[in-house]
Amino acid sequence: MNYITNIPEPGDMKRLVIIGGGFAGLELAKKINKKQFQVVLIDKNNYYQFQPLFYQVASCGLEPSSISYPHRKNFQKSKNFHFRMCEAQLVVPEDKYVKTNIGDIKYDYLIIATGCDTNYFGNDSLKENTFPLKSVSESLLLRNRILLSFEEALSARNEDDLKEILSFVVVGGGATGVELAGALADMKKSILPKDYPETDFSKMDIHLVDASPRLLSGMSENASAGAAKALTKRGVIIHQDISVKSYEKPSVELSDGTRISSRNVFWVAGVKPNSIKGLSDTSYNRGRLSVNEYNQVNGYDNIFAIGDTSLLLSDSTPKGHPQVAQVALQMARQLAKNLNKTSDANKWTKFSYVDKGSLATIGRNAAVADLGKFRFGGWFAWWLWLFIHIISIVGMRNKVSIFIDWVWSYLNYDVSLRLFIRPKFNKMYKEE
Repeated sequence: MNYITNIPEPGDMKRLVIIGGGFAGLELAKKINKKQFQVVLIDKNNYYQFQPLFYQVASCGLEPSSISYPHRKNFQKSKNFHFRMCEAQLVVPEDKYVKTNIGDIKYDYLIIATGCDTNYFGNDSLKENTFPLKSVSESLLLRNRILLSFEEALSARNEDDLKEILSFVVVGGGATGVELAGALADMKKSILPKDYPETDFSKMDIHLVDASPRLLSGMSENASAGAAKALTKRGVIIHQDISVKSYEKPSVELSDGTRISSRNVFWVAGVKPNSIKGLSDTSYNRGRLSVNEYNQVNGYDNIFAIGDTSLLLSDSTPKGHPQVAQVALQMARQLAKNLNKTSDANKWTKFSYVDKGSLATIGRNAAVADLGKFRFGGWFAWWLWLFIHIISIVGMRNKVSIFIDWVWSYLNYDVSLRLFIRPKFNKMYKEE
Protein backbone atom coordinates (compact mmCIF):
# COMPACT_ATOMS: atom_id res chain seq x y z
CA MET A 1 0.00 0.00 0.00
CA ASN A 2 1.23 3.47 -0.91
CA TYR A 3 -0.31 5.72 1.73
CA ILE A 4 -0.33 9.49 1.29
CA THR A 5 2.03 10.43 4.12
CA ASN A 6 1.58 14.20 4.14
CA ILE A 7 -1.89 13.95 5.68
CA PRO A 8 -1.24 13.95 9.46
CA GLU A 9 -2.51 11.06 11.54
CA PRO A 10 -5.86 11.87 13.18
CA GLY A 11 -4.68 10.99 16.69
CA ASP A 12 -7.62 10.45 19.04
CA MET A 13 -10.10 11.53 16.35
CA LYS A 14 -11.64 9.36 13.67
CA ARG A 15 -10.75 10.07 10.05
CA LEU A 16 -13.73 10.69 7.78
CA VAL A 17 -12.97 10.53 4.06
CA ILE A 18 -15.45 12.11 1.63
CA ILE A 19 -15.23 11.21 -2.07
CA GLY A 20 -16.78 13.97 -4.15
CA GLY A 21 -17.18 17.69 -3.55
CA GLY A 22 -20.58 18.28 -5.10
CA PHE A 23 -23.82 19.20 -3.32
CA ALA A 24 -23.76 16.22 -0.94
CA GLY A 25 -20.02 15.98 -0.27
CA LEU A 26 -19.52 19.70 0.30
CA GLU A 27 -22.55 19.99 2.59
CA LEU A 28 -21.38 17.07 4.71
CA ALA A 29 -17.87 18.52 4.95
CA LYS A 30 -19.39 21.78 6.21
CA LYS A 31 -21.75 20.24 8.75
CA ILE A 32 -19.52 17.55 10.26
CA ASN A 33 -17.95 18.38 13.62
CA LYS A 34 -14.24 18.81 12.97
CA LYS A 35 -13.47 18.60 16.67
CA GLN A 36 -14.65 14.99 16.53
CA PHE A 37 -13.43 14.06 13.04
CA GLN A 38 -10.47 14.68 10.85
CA VAL A 39 -12.06 15.32 7.45
CA VAL A 40 -10.34 14.47 4.17
CA LEU A 41 -12.21 15.62 1.07
CA ILE A 42 -11.06 14.28 -2.28
CA ASP A 43 -12.31 15.44 -5.65
CA LYS A 44 -10.99 15.40 -9.21
CA ASN A 45 -11.50 19.18 -9.38
CA ASN A 46 -10.20 21.68 -6.84
CA TYR A 47 -13.47 23.57 -6.91
CA TYR A 48 -17.19 23.17 -6.29
CA GLN A 49 -19.48 23.74 -9.27
CA PHE A 50 -23.13 24.78 -9.12
CA GLN A 51 -24.74 22.43 -11.61
CA PRO A 52 -28.18 24.10 -12.02
CA LEU A 53 -26.54 27.06 -13.78
CA PHE A 54 -24.28 25.22 -16.21
CA TYR A 55 -26.69 26.10 -18.98
CA GLN A 56 -26.26 29.82 -18.24
CA VAL A 57 -22.50 29.55 -18.74
CA ALA A 58 -23.13 27.61 -21.96
CA SER A 59 -25.53 30.28 -23.23
CA CYS A 60 -23.18 33.15 -22.33
CA GLY A 61 -25.30 34.41 -19.44
CA LEU A 62 -22.74 33.92 -16.66
CA GLU A 63 -19.00 33.60 -16.22
CA PRO A 64 -17.76 30.12 -15.21
CA SER A 65 -16.08 31.60 -12.12
CA SER A 66 -19.47 32.85 -10.89
CA ILE A 67 -20.79 29.32 -10.39
CA SER A 68 -17.54 27.78 -9.10
CA TYR A 69 -15.80 28.06 -5.75
CA PRO A 70 -12.41 26.67 -4.61
CA HIS A 71 -12.67 23.87 -2.06
CA ARG A 72 -9.65 25.15 -0.17
CA LYS A 73 -11.13 28.64 0.21
CA ASN A 74 -14.33 27.12 1.59
CA PHE A 75 -12.38 25.60 4.47
CA GLN A 76 -9.59 28.11 5.06
CA LYS A 77 -10.64 28.59 8.69
CA SER A 78 -11.39 24.93 9.38
CA LYS A 79 -9.01 22.89 11.50
CA ASN A 80 -8.64 19.16 10.95
CA PHE A 81 -9.68 19.51 7.32
CA HIS A 82 -7.58 18.36 4.36
CA PHE A 83 -8.28 18.46 0.64
CA ARG A 84 -6.57 16.43 -2.07
CA MET A 85 -7.24 16.84 -5.77
CA CYS A 86 -7.22 13.30 -7.08
CA GLU A 87 -9.42 10.58 -8.52
CA ALA A 88 -10.71 7.78 -6.32
CA GLN A 89 -10.18 4.48 -8.11
CA LEU A 90 -11.00 1.70 -5.67
CA VAL A 91 -12.24 1.07 -2.14
CA VAL A 92 -10.57 -1.68 -0.12
CA PRO A 93 -13.08 -2.11 2.73
CA GLU A 94 -11.32 -5.00 4.48
CA ASP A 95 -8.25 -2.78 5.04
CA LYS A 96 -10.21 0.48 5.25
CA TYR A 97 -8.46 2.56 2.64
CA VAL A 98 -9.23 4.25 -0.69
CA LYS A 99 -6.88 3.85 -3.61
CA THR A 100 -6.42 7.05 -5.64
CA ASN A 101 -4.19 8.12 -8.51
CA ILE A 102 -1.87 9.93 -6.05
CA GLY A 103 -1.74 7.25 -3.36
CA ASP A 104 -3.85 5.47 -0.76
CA ILE A 105 -5.88 7.14 2.00
CA LYS A 106 -6.89 5.33 5.18
CA TYR A 107 -10.32 5.96 6.67
CA ASP A 108 -12.43 5.17 9.73
CA TYR A 109 -15.59 6.38 8.01
CA LEU A 110 -16.01 6.63 4.25
CA ILE A 111 -18.68 8.73 2.56
CA ILE A 112 -19.21 8.20 -1.17
CA ALA A 113 -20.76 11.26 -2.80
CA THR A 114 -19.54 10.82 -6.36
CA GLY A 115 -22.69 12.14 -8.03
CA CYS A 116 -23.60 11.21 -11.57
CA ASP A 117 -22.52 11.70 -15.16
CA THR A 118 -24.16 11.84 -18.59
CA ASN A 119 -26.05 8.72 -19.64
CA TYR A 120 -25.94 7.83 -23.34
CA PHE A 121 -27.91 4.61 -22.81
CA GLY A 122 -25.23 2.48 -24.41
CA ASN A 123 -25.00 4.47 -27.65
CA ASP A 124 -21.27 5.18 -28.06
CA SER A 125 -21.73 7.16 -31.27
CA LEU A 126 -23.87 9.69 -29.41
CA LYS A 127 -21.16 10.00 -26.78
CA GLU A 128 -18.58 10.78 -29.44
CA ASN A 129 -20.64 13.23 -31.51
CA THR A 130 -22.82 15.19 -29.09
CA PHE A 131 -22.08 17.80 -26.43
CA PRO A 132 -22.90 16.97 -22.78
CA LEU A 133 -23.49 19.48 -19.97
CA LYS A 134 -22.37 18.03 -16.64
CA SER A 135 -19.39 20.23 -15.69
CA VAL A 136 -18.02 23.75 -15.98
CA SER A 137 -15.52 22.60 -18.61
CA GLU A 138 -18.32 21.03 -20.67
CA SER A 139 -20.30 24.28 -20.30
CA LEU A 140 -17.38 26.19 -21.80
CA LEU A 141 -17.05 23.68 -24.63
CA LEU A 142 -20.76 24.00 -25.38
CA ARG A 143 -20.50 27.81 -25.25
CA ASN A 144 -17.67 27.67 -27.78
CA ARG A 145 -19.72 25.39 -30.04
CA ILE A 146 -22.68 27.79 -29.93
CA LEU A 147 -20.57 30.87 -30.67
CA LEU A 148 -18.57 29.09 -33.37
CA SER A 149 -21.83 28.23 -35.12
CA PHE A 150 -22.73 31.89 -35.51
CA GLU A 151 -19.26 32.72 -36.79
CA GLU A 152 -19.45 29.84 -39.28
CA ALA A 153 -22.89 30.99 -40.43
CA LEU A 154 -21.31 34.15 -41.88
CA SER A 155 -19.31 32.05 -44.34
CA ALA A 156 -21.89 29.35 -45.12
CA ARG A 157 -21.50 28.14 -48.70
CA ASN A 158 -25.17 27.47 -49.41
CA GLU A 159 -28.60 27.19 -47.81
CA ASP A 160 -28.11 23.56 -46.78
CA ASP A 161 -24.85 24.46 -45.09
CA LEU A 162 -26.52 27.37 -43.28
CA LYS A 163 -29.37 25.12 -42.11
CA GLU A 164 -26.93 22.65 -40.53
CA ILE A 165 -25.04 25.45 -38.79
CA LEU A 166 -28.08 27.29 -37.43
CA SER A 167 -30.04 24.23 -36.27
CA PHE A 168 -29.70 23.37 -32.59
CA VAL A 169 -30.95 20.09 -31.16
CA VAL A 170 -31.33 19.82 -27.38
CA VAL A 171 -31.93 16.21 -26.34
CA GLY A 172 -33.68 15.83 -22.99
CA GLY A 173 -36.82 17.46 -21.65
CA GLY A 174 -35.81 17.79 -18.01
CA ALA A 175 -35.00 21.08 -16.32
CA THR A 176 -31.61 21.47 -18.04
CA GLY A 177 -33.00 20.78 -21.50
CA VAL A 178 -35.94 23.13 -21.06
CA GLU A 179 -33.73 25.89 -19.63
CA LEU A 180 -31.09 25.55 -22.33
CA ALA A 181 -33.66 25.62 -25.14
CA GLY A 182 -35.30 28.67 -23.58
CA ALA A 183 -31.95 30.46 -23.22
CA LEU A 184 -31.11 29.82 -26.89
CA ALA A 185 -34.52 31.17 -27.90
CA ASP A 186 -33.95 34.34 -25.88
CA MET A 187 -30.52 34.77 -27.50
CA LYS A 188 -32.09 34.38 -30.93
CA LYS A 189 -34.65 37.08 -30.23
CA SER A 190 -32.76 39.73 -28.28
CA ILE A 191 -29.00 39.34 -28.66
CA LEU A 192 -27.83 37.57 -31.80
CA PRO A 193 -29.41 39.93 -34.37
CA LYS A 194 -27.38 42.77 -32.82
CA ASP A 195 -24.13 40.79 -32.82
CA TYR A 196 -24.60 39.32 -36.30
CA PRO A 197 -26.73 41.76 -38.34
CA GLU A 198 -25.66 40.02 -41.59
CA THR A 199 -27.29 36.75 -40.51
CA ASP A 200 -30.96 35.93 -41.08
CA PHE A 201 -31.95 34.41 -37.72
CA SER A 202 -35.38 33.46 -38.99
CA LYS A 203 -33.48 30.44 -40.34
CA MET A 204 -32.25 29.45 -36.87
CA ASP A 205 -34.18 26.42 -35.54
CA ILE A 206 -34.15 25.16 -31.97
CA HIS A 207 -35.40 21.59 -31.48
CA LEU A 208 -36.12 20.07 -28.07
CA VAL A 209 -36.35 16.26 -28.21
CA ASP A 210 -37.78 14.41 -25.23
CA ALA A 211 -38.39 10.67 -24.94
CA SER A 212 -41.01 11.26 -22.20
CA PRO A 213 -44.65 11.97 -23.00
CA ARG A 214 -44.30 15.41 -21.40
CA LEU A 215 -41.58 17.92 -20.55
CA LEU A 216 -40.37 18.22 -16.95
CA SER A 217 -41.76 14.77 -16.17
CA GLY A 218 -40.62 15.09 -12.55
CA MET A 219 -42.90 18.08 -12.03
CA SER A 220 -46.68 18.47 -12.20
CA GLU A 221 -48.70 18.34 -15.41
CA ASN A 222 -49.40 22.06 -14.97
CA ALA A 223 -45.67 22.77 -15.00
CA SER A 224 -45.17 20.55 -18.05
CA ALA A 225 -47.94 22.27 -19.98
CA GLY A 226 -46.69 25.71 -18.93
CA ALA A 227 -43.15 24.93 -20.05
CA ALA A 228 -44.33 23.57 -23.42
CA LYS A 229 -46.51 26.64 -23.99
CA ALA A 230 -43.71 29.09 -23.12
CA LEU A 231 -41.17 27.31 -25.33
CA THR A 232 -43.57 27.05 -28.26
CA LYS A 233 -44.28 30.78 -27.92
CA ARG A 234 -40.54 31.37 -28.21
CA GLY A 235 -40.36 29.34 -31.42
CA VAL A 236 -38.82 26.17 -30.00
CA ILE A 237 -39.86 23.04 -31.95
CA ILE A 238 -40.79 20.35 -29.43
CA HIS A 239 -40.62 16.60 -30.20
CA GLN A 240 -42.33 14.79 -27.32
CA ASP A 241 -42.49 11.04 -26.66
CA ILE A 242 -39.74 10.69 -29.25
CA SER A 243 -36.12 9.62 -28.77
CA VAL A 244 -32.93 10.09 -30.77
CA LYS A 245 -32.22 6.92 -32.71
CA SER A 246 -28.84 7.91 -34.15
CA TYR A 247 -26.66 10.85 -35.05
CA GLU A 248 -24.35 10.63 -38.02
CA LYS A 249 -23.19 14.18 -38.63
CA PRO A 250 -25.01 16.18 -39.72
CA SER A 251 -28.14 14.01 -39.67
CA VAL A 252 -30.10 13.42 -36.45
CA GLU A 253 -32.55 10.52 -36.84
CA LEU A 254 -35.48 10.42 -34.43
CA SER A 255 -37.47 7.36 -33.45
CA ASP A 256 -40.49 8.52 -35.47
CA GLY A 257 -38.39 8.68 -38.65
CA THR A 258 -37.87 12.45 -38.61
CA ARG A 259 -34.44 13.65 -39.72
CA ILE A 260 -32.90 16.95 -38.63
CA SER A 261 -29.76 18.38 -40.20
CA SER A 262 -27.62 19.88 -37.45
CA ARG A 263 -24.01 20.25 -36.34
CA ASN A 264 -25.11 21.20 -32.83
CA VAL A 265 -26.57 18.36 -30.77
CA PHE A 266 -26.57 18.95 -27.01
CA TRP A 267 -27.16 15.81 -24.93
CA VAL A 268 -28.86 16.39 -21.56
CA ALA A 269 -31.14 13.37 -21.73
CA GLY A 270 -30.19 11.35 -18.68
CA VAL A 271 -27.74 10.60 -15.89
CA LYS A 272 -25.91 7.58 -14.56
CA PRO A 273 -24.22 7.20 -11.16
CA ASN A 274 -20.48 7.51 -10.68
CA SER A 275 -20.20 4.51 -8.38
CA ILE A 276 -16.76 3.46 -7.21
CA LYS A 277 -15.36 -0.06 -7.52
CA GLY A 278 -14.34 -2.39 -4.71
CA LEU A 279 -17.55 -3.01 -2.79
CA SER A 280 -19.47 -6.27 -2.82
CA ASP A 281 -21.89 -7.01 -5.66
CA THR A 282 -24.82 -6.86 -3.24
CA SER A 283 -24.02 -3.20 -2.57
CA TYR A 284 -24.97 -2.14 -6.09
CA ASN A 285 -28.41 -1.78 -7.63
CA ARG A 286 -28.68 -0.50 -11.21
CA GLY A 287 -25.26 1.09 -10.80
CA ARG A 288 -26.20 2.99 -7.64
CA LEU A 289 -25.15 2.06 -4.11
CA SER A 290 -27.97 0.55 -2.06
CA VAL A 291 -28.24 2.19 1.36
CA ASN A 292 -30.42 1.81 4.45
CA GLU A 293 -32.33 4.56 6.26
CA TYR A 294 -29.07 5.85 7.75
CA ASN A 295 -27.35 5.97 4.34
CA GLN A 296 -25.07 3.07 5.24
CA VAL A 297 -24.09 1.07 2.17
CA ASN A 298 -25.57 -2.43 2.33
CA GLY A 299 -23.10 -4.76 4.02
CA TYR A 300 -20.93 -2.07 5.65
CA ASP A 301 -21.21 -0.23 8.96
CA ASN A 302 -18.64 2.47 8.25
CA ILE A 303 -19.26 3.18 4.54
CA PHE A 304 -22.03 5.59 3.52
CA ALA A 305 -23.39 6.86 0.21
CA ILE A 306 -25.31 10.12 -0.21
CA GLY A 307 -26.70 12.06 -3.13
CA ASP A 308 -27.19 10.85 -6.69
CA THR A 309 -25.06 7.73 -6.35
CA SER A 310 -27.13 6.35 -3.44
CA LEU A 311 -30.34 4.34 -3.72
CA LEU A 312 -32.67 4.19 -0.74
CA LEU A 313 -35.64 1.93 -1.43
CA SER A 314 -38.73 1.92 0.77
CA ASP A 315 -42.49 1.55 0.54
CA SER A 316 -42.81 5.28 -0.09
CA THR A 317 -39.89 5.37 -2.56
CA PRO A 318 -39.99 2.06 -4.49
CA LYS A 319 -37.77 3.54 -7.22
CA GLY A 320 -35.55 5.53 -4.90
CA HIS A 321 -35.39 9.28 -4.44
CA PRO A 322 -35.10 11.70 -7.37
CA GLN A 323 -31.52 12.57 -8.30
CA VAL A 324 -31.80 16.26 -7.42
CA ALA A 325 -29.87 18.69 -5.25
CA GLN A 326 -32.40 18.81 -2.40
CA VAL A 327 -32.13 15.07 -1.79
CA ALA A 328 -28.34 15.27 -1.72
CA LEU A 329 -28.31 18.22 0.69
CA GLN A 330 -30.83 16.67 3.07
CA MET A 331 -29.00 13.34 3.11
CA ALA A 332 -25.73 15.13 3.91
CA ARG A 333 -27.26 17.13 6.75
CA GLN A 334 -28.94 14.12 8.33
CA LEU A 335 -25.81 12.00 8.11
CA ALA A 336 -23.72 14.79 9.67
CA LYS A 337 -26.21 15.07 12.55
CA ASN A 338 -26.05 11.33 13.15
CA LEU A 339 -22.27 11.10 13.06
CA ASN A 340 -21.86 14.20 15.22
CA LYS A 341 -24.28 12.74 17.76
CA THR A 342 -22.71 9.36 18.41
CA SER A 343 -21.03 6.36 16.82
CA ASP A 344 -23.90 4.20 18.08
CA ALA A 345 -26.16 3.62 15.08
CA ASN A 346 -29.02 2.61 17.38
CA LYS A 347 -29.32 6.24 18.44
CA TRP A 348 -29.30 7.69 14.94
CA THR A 349 -32.29 9.27 13.20
CA LYS A 350 -33.56 7.71 9.98
CA PHE A 351 -33.42 9.77 6.81
CA SER A 352 -36.73 11.18 5.64
CA TYR A 353 -36.89 13.35 2.55
CA VAL A 354 -38.98 16.51 2.63
CA ASP A 355 -39.90 17.70 -0.84
CA LYS A 356 -39.58 21.49 -0.78
CA GLY A 357 -40.82 21.86 -4.34
CA SER A 358 -39.36 22.33 -7.80
CA LEU A 359 -38.63 25.28 -10.05
CA ALA A 360 -37.62 25.53 -13.69
CA THR A 361 -37.07 28.61 -15.83
CA ILE A 362 -37.92 28.78 -19.51
CA GLY A 363 -36.54 32.23 -20.24
CA ARG A 364 -37.01 35.88 -19.47
CA ASN A 365 -40.07 36.40 -17.22
CA ALA A 366 -41.08 32.77 -17.70
CA ALA A 367 -40.74 29.92 -15.22
CA VAL A 368 -42.85 27.20 -13.60
CA ALA A 369 -43.07 26.29 -9.93
CA ASP A 370 -44.41 23.34 -7.93
CA LEU A 371 -44.40 24.29 -4.26
CA GLY A 372 -46.50 21.86 -2.25
CA LYS A 373 -50.12 22.36 -3.27
CA PHE A 374 -49.28 25.53 -5.16
CA ARG A 375 -48.75 25.32 -8.93
CA PHE A 376 -47.99 28.52 -10.79
CA GLY A 377 -45.85 30.06 -13.51
CA GLY A 378 -44.97 33.33 -15.20
CA TRP A 379 -42.95 36.28 -13.96
CA PHE A 380 -43.45 35.60 -10.22
CA ALA A 381 -42.13 32.05 -10.59
CA TRP A 382 -39.21 33.47 -12.59
CA TRP A 383 -38.29 35.99 -9.90
CA LEU A 384 -38.60 33.27 -7.27
CA TRP A 385 -36.29 31.05 -9.33
CA LEU A 386 -33.73 33.88 -9.49
CA PHE A 387 -33.89 34.46 -5.74
CA ILE A 388 -33.57 30.78 -4.80
CA HIS A 389 -30.57 30.29 -7.06
CA ILE A 390 -28.74 33.39 -5.83
CA ILE A 391 -29.04 32.38 -2.18
CA SER A 392 -27.95 28.83 -3.06
CA ILE A 393 -24.70 29.93 -4.73
CA VAL A 394 -21.54 29.38 -2.68
CA GLY A 395 -19.47 32.51 -1.95
CA MET A 396 -20.57 36.11 -1.43
CA ARG A 397 -18.56 37.33 -4.40
CA ASN A 398 -20.36 34.84 -6.63
CA LYS A 399 -23.77 35.90 -5.28
CA VAL A 400 -23.01 39.57 -6.01
CA SER A 401 -21.50 38.80 -9.42
CA ILE A 402 -24.50 36.77 -10.55
CA PHE A 403 -26.93 39.37 -9.19
CA ILE A 404 -25.17 42.15 -11.14
CA ASP A 405 -25.05 40.08 -14.35
CA TRP A 406 -28.72 39.20 -14.10
CA VAL A 407 -29.82 42.77 -13.33
CA TRP A 408 -27.71 44.14 -16.18
CA SER A 409 -29.08 41.50 -18.54
CA TYR A 410 -32.65 42.26 -17.49
CA LEU A 411 -32.24 46.00 -18.04
CA ASN A 412 -30.19 45.84 -21.24
CA TYR A 413 -31.11 42.43 -22.71
CA ASP A 414 -27.38 41.81 -22.94
CA VAL A 415 -24.38 40.54 -20.95
CA SER A 416 -21.03 40.89 -22.74
CA LEU A 417 -19.78 37.36 -22.08
CA ARG A 418 -19.86 35.97 -25.60
CA LEU A 419 -16.17 35.12 -25.73
CA PHE A 420 -14.91 32.27 -27.88
CA ILE A 421 -11.86 31.10 -25.94
CA ARG A 422 -9.97 27.97 -26.93
CA PRO A 423 -7.04 26.62 -24.93
CA LYS A 424 -3.68 26.59 -26.64
CA PHE A 425 -1.98 23.23 -26.47
CA ASN A 426 0.74 23.16 -23.84
CA LYS A 427 2.94 20.30 -22.78
CA MET A 428 2.01 20.90 -19.12
CA TYR A 429 -1.39 19.33 -19.86
CA LYS A 430 0.11 16.27 -21.53
CA GLU A 431 0.07 13.18 -19.36
CA GLU A 432 3.41 11.49 -19.02
